[in-house]
Amino acid sequence: MVKRTECYVDTSAFIAFLDRSDSYHALFRRLFSAPPRLMTSALVVAEGHGWFLRRYDRNRATQFLAFLDALPDLSIKGFDVVELAKASEVAKKYADQKLTLADAHGIALIRESRIASCWSTDRHLSLGGVPLVI
Repeated sequence: MVKRTECYVDTSAFIAFLDRSDSYHALFRRLFSAPPRLMTSALVVAEGHGWFLRRYDRNRATQFLAFLDALPDLSIKGFDVVELAKASEVAKKYADQKLTLADAHGIALIRESRIASCWSTDRHLSLGGVPLVI
């Protein structure tokens, strides 16, 4: 029997873990030291790669991708026209919030997969109805 994904990981959690200057670094270092089965979105990967590329350089952006490849139980959900429709529905429903498309896709995945928790420092991801680690 396949183990159920326990946690969705947002861009901010990856950044906090990999950037030692982040105020949440110690928390996410502890969480990533023995992670459960994790899920994220291809949009989160794109956001994270872009963040490290702009903030640092292409080497750090590549290191970010290598870190994701090394995580043993990370599932990365693709983003296609079907996923766009799901994310758009969430974004429209919460139009009063400053949700990125990546955030909206994360909320849709959390709900669809009935994920128990979300690693993020973005409080609006609690709209997914799951406990948020911040």
